[in-house]
Amino acid sequence: MPPLAALRAFEAAARQLSFRRAAEELAVTPTAISHQIRLLEAALGMALFVRQVRRVALTDAGQRLYPTLRDGFDAFERAILDLSQQSRRKAVTLTATTLFTARRLLPALGRFRSEHPAFDLRLHASDEAVDLHAGSADVAVRYGSGPFDGLVAEPLLAERFGVLCSPHLGIANADDLKRATLIHTEWKRPGLAPDWRRWVRLAGARDLAFEEGPRLTDDGHALQAAVAGHGVVIASLVLARPEIDAGLLVHPFGPEIEGETYHILATPENAACADVKAVCTWLRQL
Repeated sequence: MPPLAALRAFEAAARQLSFRRAAEELAVTPTAISHQIRLLEAALGMALFVRQVRRVALTDAGQRLYPTLRDGFDAFERAILDLSQQSRRKAVTLTATTLFTARRLLPALGRFRSEHPAFDLRLHASDEAVDLHAGSADVAVRYGSGPFDGLVAEPLLAERFGVLCSPHLGIANADDLKRATLIHTEWKRPGLAPDWRRWVRLAGARDLAFEEGPRLTDDGHALQAAVAGHGVVIASLVLARPEIDAGLLVHPFGPEIEGETYHILATPENAACADVKAVCTWLRQL
């Protein structure tokens, strides 16, 4: 292989079509650029440039060589940037809503550490969207359909909502709801809320007094109240999965309300990094 310095000098000169501008880019003299290119031409046994007064042009051989070297140096730059980002970052910061963090991420955190011991993961719980372009977090899980401008977006989970209650209440069908306490959660977007009003409309249970019952501002508190047997709630079947699997809550009957989708989001630069890729792989296994 010819010396790397000669290849680098040729790539810069071929891109600039100027020995002088290539010298300025590489912080050397035009004479040094000319010397390196002559070494490369001698090693290859062919001319790479047609030298004219105050300008140069690529020969056929130079035109064949240039794209390969250009793409190779671009690949070097991307790989070195990726490594330098990993060395600077002490941990990958994953941001998600408070409830998603508590109910889906924290229970699986030990598995991430076991499967990816080379990477550290920091969880940032916030119900406000974090600007990934500003660098406050490296990857996010967000609920909704976007738009996610300038971000790499991958669907993660489709949300569903349904009737949840403690098995000790003995709720077996919609008629049993008439004797139960209905727990309400205040949603930020009332018009799209998966609440008792929407459930009653889907179920056709027009004789149910669905407006009555306590109202809570926090989804997590509503689930805790249901676990304690204080009533029946319309809640996320995805985020209540730990309580359902443990038998603390049951979903005795439908219908279910279809929600939107949770997405994995990252900037294109972060999405290409090995540590962010490890986090994304872990998220897909939730």
